[in-house]
Amino acid sequence: MTIRVLLADDQVLVRAGFRSLLDAQPDVTVVGEADDGRAAVALARQLVPDVVLMDIRMPELDGLAATRMITEDPVLAAVRIVVLTTFELDEYVFEALRSGAAGFLVKDTEPAELVRAVRAVHNGDGLLSPGVTRRLISEFAARSKEPEESAPLARLTEREREVVALVGLGLTNSEIAGRLVVSPLTAKTHVSRAMVKLGARDRAQLVVLAYESGLVRPGWLG
Repeated sequence: MTIRVLLADDQVLVRAGFRSLLDAQPDVTVVGEADDGRAAVALARQLVPDVVLMDIRMPELDGLAATRMITEDPVLAAVRIVVLTTFELDEYVFEALRSGAAGFLVKDTEPAELVRAVRAVHNGDGLLSPGVTRRLISEFAARSKEPEESAPLARLTEREREVVALVGLGLTNSEIAGRLVVSPLTAKTHVSRAMVKLGARDRAQLVVLAYESGLVRPGWLG
């Protein structure tokens, strides 16, 4: 299966570099390019790509607003968005995750990492490393109001709540399995069921929900 990618960045050279790299892959093809957020939304609706690489800072409509418009469109429910940023702790990244982005990449990431990221989000994985999760989420969650436990959490079993909390701390499925002394497949099943019950598009949104619901607090991070 070929992964169809839409590029959204106002810098021509950035788009050209990404296109050259991705089109060279046997399982990836760039189906369109947009130089601002409004064009990105229009092309996403027209082309329905698998993955959108979305710059945050663009004219006309920024990447945050464009991300929200795409993720809120039921027709584009399967589209995965990776936001692109210059700095790892860009102040807008957390808002992008809240808006439904599957993760983020810094623009100077290694070529192999960019390709891996496209494949990862296409497979439904959130693009947040444990270390980045700890720094990013703790910084921005600390600025938020005191979280209130949301009603959807009542739908989770005790084990699922436990698993969601561990996802929020940045643990992988294998690490969760080790912590709970279960198989990696069992851990993955609990994560998948929690995502369905909470209406999370992907693992990245599950991390955000863990903090916003109060299952995890910034002070718990090591």
